[in-house]
Amino acid sequence: MKFVFAHNNINVFNVFDIEKSLAFYKEAVGLTEGRHIEPEDGSFKIIYLDGPDSPHQLELTWLRDRKEPYNLGDNEFHIAFYVDDFEAAHKKHEEMGCIVYENPAMGIYFIADPDGYWVEILPAK
Repeated sequence: MKFVFAHNNINVFNVFDIEKSLAFYKEAVGLTEGRHIEPEDGSFKIIYLDGPDSPHQLELTWLRDRKEPYNLGDNEFHIAFYVDDFEAAHKKHEEMGCIVYENPAMGIYFIADPDGYWVEILPAK
């Protein structure tokens, strides 16, 4: 029996401004829309973002009637990406102004998306 990771959400990546989030994930880590679900009444959108080198997807959920940003609590959850050119990625994220935490001793840093969700950036193994 073989399992392949499909996507993650766990009602975590609910976004307030879907277009802003889509633009961020495309620019910051190269994710693009793979597919989406949207009912006829337009009350929500579920968008699955694909990366070029992984079957794993990030699921973003947008709710039409949501009027205020989400409460992220202690924001202890995150997603993580390996990057083949860590220095170039760091420079790009510095220019975007989205780095929120760095740990040079561990060789990692975190960026935040428009809703404040953290994304860990790791050098490729």
